Amino acid sequence: MHALNSWREEMRSAYLYRIVSDEESGTPRQLLFLELARAAEEQAGLWAAEIRKAGAEPPASYRPDPRTRLVGWLIRRLGVAPLRGVLAAMKVRGMVLYHGPAPHAMPTSADFKERRHRTSEGGNLRAAVFGVNDGLVSNASLILGVAGAGAEPHLIVLSGAAGLLAGAFSMAAGEYVSVRAQKEFFEYQIGLEREELDQYPQEEAAELALIYTAKGVPREEAQRMAEKLISDPDRALDTLAREELGLNPEELGSPLGAALSSFLAFALGAAIPLAPYLLLSGGAALTGTILVTAVSLFGVGSAISLFTGKQAWRGGLRMLVIGGGAGLLTWLIGRALGVALG
Repeated sequence: MHALNSWREEMRSAYLYRIVSDEESGTPRQLLFLELARAAEEQAGLWAAEIRKAGAEPPASYRPDPRTRLVGWLIRRLGVAPLRGVLAAMKVRGMVLYHGPAPHAMPTSADFKERRHRTSEGGNLRAAVFGVNDGLVSNASLILGVAGAGAEPHLIVLSGAAGLLAGAFSMAAGEYVSVRAQKEFFEYQIGLEREELDQYPQEEAAELALIYTAKGVPREEAQRMAEKLISDPDRALDTLAREELGLNPEELGSPLGAALSSFLAFALGAAIPLAPYLLLSGGAALTGTILVTAVSLFGVGSAISLFTGKQAWRGGLRMLVIGGGAGLLTWLIGRALGVALG
């Protein structure tokens, strides 16, 4: 059964490689994916031999399942790049060509460690900033909407607290599901690569050399790089996952950690507009909420500029206008509803 499933996976890859090759007609990638299709068919032949050794007969021909046919149809309509995540999940190698630079030197373990540190740290900071922004804008809008409806202060506090908790738990649940699904996907794909590396190291080296060649490395140098990498199983597995599947083995992530971080970031942002109602009373509380929200929006917008490369004051002003507009609109809607229902 294992050999039959592996045969189907290789034939499915070959089927999709040929569609991708047709889509890349006239480009250097066309030959790469055509050769990868042939390599997948050769590996399917090896699995067919294993099936025969077990006393069974492999299928006479490959018939793609509905999912594979749908992906093939989408490739022809949308192109390859929008579907690279789906294709990587279906064991189609070379997707790194659509979002990664060409290698110019032999990757080292230090390169991997530095890239992991830079990517993971930047990703964590980015997620934290956007989590705070989500909490700030959503809860400020909620509080202003309820205040605009003329609700009593204790109801505003209750609404703000409910918005903080509901939003934070929702964000945490969504992040947990997302990261866990990504982790399981990474582990499955890397497990396949580990198995193939153990059974067919030379075939894996040939596929890796094809990808390096398509990324601009001279063929002889690409073959030398691939063969040297395959000689070190740990580094080979890391490189195969990165270069063939576009995955980062070091970034499997912790679903619980991601959920907790998302909860705390959202809660922090949501607590900012709520704080004045806990510390002040009457009109001063509403004024305080507007002021601290405006200052925080500008600060968050300035922080986001770290990732966009724009000037900090522009990012801050843009976020102030967007978040302020959302809050004002919600306040006006609340005001109208309060008048209508009052």
